[in-house]
Amino acid sequence: MQTNQPIESYADFWPYYLREHSKPQTRAIHYVGTAVAIAAILALVATGNGWFGLAAVIGGYGFAWVGHFFIEKNRPATFTYPLWSLFSDFRMAWTWATGRLGRELARAGIESPR
Repeated sequence: MQTNQPIESYADFWPYYLREHSKPQTRAIHYVGTAVAIAAILALVATGNGWFGLAAVIGGYGFAWVGHFFIEKNRPATFTYPLWSLFSDFRMAWTWATGRLGRELARAGIESPR
C-alpha cells in the first residue's frame, strides 16, 4: 500500500514498516544495527563515556541505512516517521527474537521464506 497520504496512526504504520523491510537481508542487517545500538547504550551507562552514545546512533542507523539503500533499495522510514521507526526497529527485532515475526509479516502481506 503506497500512498501519498501521511500515515496517521501507529497501527497503520507498523504494516507499512514491515513492508519496507520485506527482504530478509534487510531485516538481518537491522538486527545487527539494533544489537550494536543496545550494546553501545549499555556501555554508555556502564562507563559514562559519551562516545558510546555516538556509537549507538551511528551503529543503529548506519546498518539500517545500508540495508535500505543497497538491499531493499528504498528510503528509510526514519526520514518521515523518526519515532515510530525507532520503536519499530526494536519491535521488529523483538518479534523476530521471540519467533513471532513470521505471523506479523504475513499480516502485512509479506511472504516469509521457509
